[in-house]
Amino acid sequence: MKISEYVIKNIEHHVKGRVSTIDIRGKEVKVVFTYHCLDRLEFWKIDQFSLFKALIEPEEVLKGHGNRYIAHRRFDDHLIRAIYDYEDDLPIVITVYFPYTSRYFHGGKIYEDKIFS
Repeated sequence: MKISEYVIKNIEHHVKGRVSTIDIRGKEVKVVFTYHCLDRLEFWKIDQFSLFKALIEPEEVLKGHGNRYIAHRRFDDHLIRAIYDYEDDLPIVITVYFPYTSRYFHGGKIYEDKIFS
């Protein structure tokens, strides 16, 4: 699968969900998507390409509770809100949802973290 200049090279099972290996401009990155996240993608009818876009090219990333981060990417009046943290430097996407932009978007260009930088 290819998203612009990003290629999903491999998908494996993980005890917490699914691990995707993504080639981003020649750099390979592994990301775990928890079972809960995968269920939420189906519930909100978000395709994985939109989630990858939100993680790879977020408009803003906010600090969440504890050591978690929240990546935002707008899609019309809504935004993908992807909550993630790290376990041994491995990004783990815990959940995702699709609220109205007006509720959570802070205007963009805030980057507390960049999952794929």
